[in-house]
Amino acid sequence: MKETILLFHVPDKDTLLKIEMALFPLHVRLRRVAKEDYVQPLGALTGVKDLPRIEETYEGDELSDTLFVFAFFNDNRLNQALAALRRSGAGTFPYKAILTPTNQNWNALQCFSEIRKEHETIQKQLKGNKGQAEK
Repeated sequence: MKETILLFHVPDKDTLLKIEMALFPLHVRLRRVAKEDYVQPLGALTGVKDLPRIEETYEGDELSDTLFVFAFFNDNRLNQALAALRRSGAGTFPYKAILTPTNQNWNALQCFSEIRKEHETIQKQLKGNKGQAEK
């Protein structure tokens, strides 16, 4: 399968251009996912053959931040893509996931919720460790 990045909650045009320019030299497929497709299984959006699209469309609120889902990357290529995004000047993107056998059945809403919980837990732990180090 071709290396694919799903992009949910597409940022403003300037930021999107920086993302596209950063990833262009890597020849990865960047797929901007329309809000109405947020209920589709992540695997279906990346082209996993055994995961068909569902007939439902999403009509709810936009995600509160940008979400990247990386599919079919090996470790080296993933590190290259992440480094390119960091160097792009597009900003920080705390919500990133790698497509796995577990989350390929999730939709964007489920994935974003899980990644946000993990991010908040890590941030609390970092603040707690920083506070203990200052004592």
